[in-house]
Amino acid sequence: MSETPGEKTPRDEVERKRRLAEVFGDVLPDTTSDEREQQSDAADESARDSWYRDQVPPHHGER
Repeated sequence: MSETPGEKTPRDEVERKRRLAEVFGDVLPDTTSDEREQQSDAADESARDSWYRDQVPPHHGER
């Protein structure tokens, strides 16, 4: 397989990441929080719902 100038191979990418980690450390994650699925604990969600229901004014109906 012939490579064109400027074409990066997987090995080049691994080497680039290794050099960046050597200089800067592992500072940035591969994905950001908005790229990942939300992982919500059922108990945490229930607590938030409970707080929200407790904050509903009386004139907005029964709880």
